[in-house]
Amino acid sequence: MLQYAAIILFMIGLYGLLTQRHVIKIIISLNILEMGLNIFIVSVGYFEGGLAPIFTSTNNTNALAFVDPLPQALVLTAIVIGVGTTALGLALARKIYAEYGTLNLDEMGEE
Repeated sequence: MLQYAAIILFMIGLYGLLTQRHVIKIIISLNILEMGLNIFIVSVGYFEGGLAPIFTSTNNTNALAFVDPLPQALVLTAIVIGVGTTALGLALARKIYAEYGTLNLDEMGEE
């Protein structure tokens, strides 16, 4: 069920990325797309009734009962990269506004 929500978020972000002509809206759409992708990756590594991947004296069952920790680690890395990408995009948007006086891509070439 969570995978469907992630796919919907991904599609909303992709639609906004392809249809918007405003730089800030493109950056927001890229963040929505990334959030959907991150949720999808985490949901692939999860299964109902899975245990945390930590071995303890009370939790020494077979290895098949544990949730895969690799997708969670990859998503944490992707979140950090996404924050950096967003900061770079916003800095570029600020420079574009200072240069052209607008953030609309259609109005930038007209001087």
